[in-house]
Amino acid sequence: MDSMIYTLAQELGQPEHCVENVVRLIDEGNTIPFIARYRKELHGGMDDTALRTLADRLNYLRGLEARRQEVKKAIGDKLTPDLSQAIDGAQTLAAVEDLYRPYKQKRRTRASIAKEKGLEPLAMKILLQVPSADPDKIAKEFLTDEVPAAADALAGASDILAEMISDNAEIRRDLREQLQKTAQMTVTAAGGEDSVYRLYYDFCQPVRRLQGHQVLAINRGEKEGFLKVSIEADSERALAAIRRHMVRGRTVCGEIVMQAAEDSWNRLLFPSLEREIRAMLTEDAAEGAIHNFALNLRPLLMQPPVRGKVIMGLDPGYAHGCKVAVIDGTGKVLDTMVVYPTFGERKRKECIEQLKRSILKHRVQHLAIGNGTASRETEAMAVDLIRECGAAGQHVTYMVVNESGASVYSASKLAAEEFPQYDVNLRSAVSIARRLQDPLAELVKIDPKAIGVGQYQHDMPQKRLDEALGGVVEDCVNGVGVDVNTASPSLLRYVAGLTAVTAKNIVAYREEHGAFTSRKQLLKVPKLGPKAFQQCAGFLRVPESRNVLDNTGVHPESYEAADKLLKLCGMTLQDAADGRLSALPLKLKTMNADQTAAQCGVGRATLDDIVTELRKPGRDPRDELPQPILRSNEVMELKDLKPGMQMTGTVRNVIDFGAFVDIGVHQDGLVHISEIADRFIRHPSEVVRVGDIVDVVVLNVDEKKKRISLSIKQAGKTKR
Repeated sequence: MDSMIYTLAQELGQPEHCVENVVRLIDEGNTIPFIARYRKELHGGMDDTALRTLADRLNYLRGLEARRQEVKKAIGDKLTPDLSQAIDGAQTLAAVEDLYRPYKQKRRTRASIAKEKGLEPLAMKILLQVPSADPDKIAKEFLTDEVPAAADALAGASDILAEMISDNAEIRRDLREQLQKTAQMTVTAAGGEDSVYRLYYDFCQPVRRLQGHQVLAINRGEKEGFLKVSIEADSERALAAIRRHMVRGRTVCGEIVMQAAEDSWNRLLFPSLEREIRAMLTEDAAEGAIHNFALNLRPLLMQPPVRGKVIMGLDPGYAHGCKVAVIDGTGKVLDTMVVYPTFGERKRKECIEQLKRSILKHRVQHLAIGNGTASRETEAMAVDLIRECGAAGQHVTYMVVNESGASVYSASKLAAEEFPQYDVNLRSAVSIARRLQDPLAELVKIDPKAIGVGQYQHDMPQKRLDEALGGVVEDCVNGVGVDVNTASPSLLRYVAGLTAVTAKNIVAYREEHGAFTSRKQLLKVPKLGPKAFQQCAGFLRVPESRNVLDNTGVHPESYEAADKLLKLCGMTLQDAADGRLSALPLKLKTMNADQTAAQCGVGRATLDDIVTELRKPGRDPRDELPQPILRSNEVMELKDLKPGMQMTGTVRNVIDFGAFVDIGVHQDGLVHISEIADRFIRHPSEVVRVGDIVDVVVLNVDEKKKRISLSIKQAGKTKR
């Protein structure tokens, strides 16, 4: 364990005692959000991302150690002290497998057949490469009915040598490193037809320079039968590396060893290493794509809510019309209908009149329009609708909402349980409206993979992708906090320490006994024990509680510390409830903060968090972010765009080669990585993230292909 702690500390750049504390906390069953928020003194202030990275690496290192022990046990009597030391020193699973390779039970091979014929001693004699040795003469000692001639004996010995060379851990390591530095990937078209993979029909790139998105695209093109892929290597250079390990001067036996080496390279080593390199490239590309997906998902979930407003959600469509749902400030459905704005002018006017009556009746303030099929026509209709509502005295704005995953949710068991009285299509309209009202609460109901802010997500290792995205959702939910009296089971299940079962039990208890009036009341919920309470309590808010601390991020274990702090500062909890603690940080500055923390029985980091929470009970960190762009009476089409136009838009997706920006013309524009910043950047995420409001300049518009090229660097700095 000490070596693991040291390795983790070196890799993550963290003090060993902090890493050791985190490992202990994880082993005790604490969740990452709880450790990140309420054990800062123990881990030195690592954030959720750093802690999850540590946990992932800890699992890998423990798996590596377990595999080392399995390999040693499998080798058995053949395990020498030197081999045992080499296995213990192997830093990767690949290195362990290389060392185990000679002892691993294999299917029947040419070498194993030669060994069955008793030719292994001959191979070992040839391997000695004695200058005076005559291979033909030595081979005659091994002739049998199965091996009638010296040439047969030497051929069998060569097969054994070839496999021995292929199984040599040092040779495999050196060749693997060599290929990673010098090999090239060559891609050609598998057939004559055109496809989306035409960019790779004549493609050659050094392995070390391949981008993750290129690897994933090539893999998919190969799988679909459009591309042929191969790894090209310098065979002479590889054979020279093998010669350095195996050949001892110019001898007749040395020539046989060299011939065996060539056979080993062509028949065994290169095919095996080619598969390894392809697998490594895919694994690295997948890990990069998963990281990018998680990076995009976080700001999408953390979009500021348009809370407390009456919203009309519109799910556009042609054949089945536009589905409409009106929700109140709490998300309750007030009205539903289906209108047909694309069925001719008469129907369009009827649609506007029908929607206008609903807007005026329910005092709708915002429209949320899904960005799918018929979105452009629906948006144009909405502008006319808003104009008429304005004339009737009701000010309304609209926003085009990303509807990715809405159909997945509307057809789910969860949606059927939530809205059994509504048609599948109407559920989708409710989801779109709620996405504007509270994006986090609504998006947690959908599989993160269906939200559409990644690339090649269906090609990723699904378990790893689910773990990464689930971790992001968990961090966002706990970072914001959850109102225990209004949250759905879908939202509650992401709270640290809760499960799908305990989340449902909380809602069931709430429905049976009424709203929770304190955090302690959670202990009465079936199957929610002391450990689960410890993990979840700080992230659950109880606005109805008489104790204002129950509506803050202050953990119950720190309530006594909060009381002591207020008394030391001459303030009360009622001051906190009335919002009269704005002077608390200034008051603390006049005192010795470290000494005050000690008096309160907490660390300095915890004291600072308590102060932050006391100043703004019920605070939502999303309120401090840029608000979404709500439009009123402007609508543009692709044909309206001209090069040189400067516009404001919202970043919808960030990928390896750029960012897609919604500028209000239904078709997102691409800002290539070269047009994001004046300086060199390795990835667009260094400058922009999903949800950013950015100024862009239109570079080029291709109406036929529906492509828009944009530039951020020519429009000035990104707004945050």
